[in-house]
Amino acid sequence: MAVSVSVDPSDLRAVAAQLGREPRGVRAVAHRCPCGLPDVVETAPRLPDGSPFPTLFYLTCPKAASAIGTLEASGLMREMTARLAEDPDLAAAYRTAHEDYVSRRDKAAAEDALEPLPRDMQTAGGMPDRVKCLHALVGHELAVPGINPFGREALDMLPEWWAEGPCCRD
Repeated sequence: MAVSVSVDPSDLRAVAAQLGREPRGVRAVAHRCPCGLPDVVETAPRLPDGSPFPTLFYLTCPKAASAIGTLEASGLMREMTARLAEDPDLAAAYRTAHEDYVSRRDKAAAEDALEPLPRDMQTAGGMPDRVKCLHALVGHELAVPGINPFGREALDMLPEWWAEGPCCRD
């Protein structure tokens, strides 16, 4: 499987250092941390071995991921999911975020001459009916600012993870 987008080798090295392993299926850097390193990469809908990979926007910065993990442990996702049932405008905005995500992932598949992912994988982070993974939602919001309401909320709750310097050195 050929990934159609080239990525700077220094960015791939930084992502490997962040993840503690070689990254797979990276198509592009989707967002950079204020420190200048990648913190979100766009990944191919299928990994090089052909297995499906539904996370289009993969958060790579361990400092950001740790801070998001703290939010997840607080029960925030249950509260956010409950708000979907109470606020039709929020539910509509979240559905729009879901449609954007799936559309972008399907476009990436087409660019790589791949079939779209199966319908049972047509979600990310729980979209559009629940909030399951803030990492995915924040990654989406960083890559496409203004699209994911829960990604934005979570991002606004995070400390400045970059303030004490980069998470790794290239």
